[in-house]
Amino acid sequence: MNITEQRLNEFRKKNENIGRLVIKCPDQPGIVASVSNFLLGFQANIIELSQYSLNPEGGTFFTRIEFECPDLKSKASEMKQEFRNIGEAFSMEWKFSDVSNIKRTAIFLSNEPHCLLELLWEWQSGDLITDIALVISNHEDSREIVESLNIPFYYIPANKDIRKEAEKRQLELLEEYKIDLVILARYMQILTPEFVAALPNRIINIHHSFLPAFIGAKPYERAFNRGVKLIGATSHYVTNDLDEGPIIEQGIERVNHRDNAEDLKKIGRSIERSVLARAVKWHLEDRVIVHENKTVIF
Repeated sequence: MNITEQRLNEFRKKNENIGRLVIKCPDQPGIVASVSNFLLGFQANIIELSQYSLNPEGGTFFTRIEFECPDLKSKASEMKQEFRNIGEAFSMEWKFSDVSNIKRTAIFLSNEPHCLLELLWEWQSGDLITDIALVISNHEDSREIVESLNIPFYYIPANKDIRKEAEKRQLELLEEYKIDLVILARYMQILTPEFVAALPNRIINIHHSFLPAFIGAKPYERAFNRGVKLIGATSHYVTNDLDEGPIIEQGIERVNHRDNAEDLKKIGRSIERSVLARAVKWHLEDRVIVHENKTVIF
C-alpha cells in the first residue's frame, strides 16, 4: 500500500460516521427545524451548517449540513428513505452522502501538464480527497508521470473529425471505472452535447481567462492585444454553451505593459492550477450547489 492509499484509508476510517445533506428548495418557515429534528431522531449531531436564502419571501433556500451519526452505514438506507417525506413536503432537491465513500475522478488533459501536476500533488499530499481512477489524454506526453503513480493512463486521439468515436470510448471507460467527476485539466477539445448530458454538473473545466472576458481559444494572446492590466482563470461546470457554465471559482493576477503574451501564459498557468484545485476540492466536499447558471459555495 502506498502513502496515498494509506491516507485515503485513514480518511475513510476517521469519517465512517460522518454524513452530509445538501438541500435546495423554496424558502419557507420550518426547513431547518424539520431537518434538525430528523437528524436528532437518528441521534445525529450537526457539526457544520451553512445556509443562504436568495429572498426569505419567496426566494430559494440553500443549505449544507455535515453531521456525525453513530453507526451511519447501518442507518444510511433508512435515513434516505425517511428523508424523502421531508423532501416532498418542502419541494426539495437534496443529496445525502456518506463522507467515507470517496468520490472517484477521471482527469482529462491534452499536452500541457501543469494543472494535472497540481492535482496529483494535492492528491499525494492528502489535501485532495479523491480516488483518481484514471487519466485520459489525446496526447502521450503525460503517460510517464501518471503511470509512475500507478494510475491508469489512456491515450485516446481526439479531434473534430473523430470526436464522437473518441467520446464513445471515453464514456465506456467512465462507466467501467464508476467515475463520479470528470476534471478537464486543460483538455483542449470541445465536448459534444451527448457527452455533457451524460454527466450533468459533473464535468469541471479550467478556462484560461477571467470569464466572461475572452471566451474560446487563445485568450492570452487576445488579452495581450487588448492591453489588459489583470489576467485570470475560471473554473466552471461544463454546459453546451462554450465557457458559459456555472462558475465555481476564479483568480486574477496583475500584469503590465512589460509582459508579452508568453509572460501572460506563464503567469496564467499558476492561476489556473490553484483555481482548478480549489474548485475540485469544493465539489468533492459537496460545497457547491448549482442554481440556474450560478453557484452557491459553502
